[in-house]
Amino acid sequence: MAKIFPIHPKNPERICWGCDKYCPVGSLACGNGSDRTQHPVELFGDDWAEWGLDGVSGPVKPKDG
Repeated sequence: MAKIFPIHPKNPERICWGCDKYCPVGSLACGNGSDRTQHPVELFGDDWAEWGLDGVSGPVKPKDG
């Protein structure tokens, strides 16, 4: 089972967010190479979780035809 992904972590710069291991920056275990994956709050700001949700009221039904 996947871990719960935090929306606003206290110190996102201390963790690699690239997989479910959430490794400390000094000991990356997933083997992807040289750098950590940043948390979305670091890249897009505090309101990153609300992007793209305007006007969505439910599942989109495919068009016939």
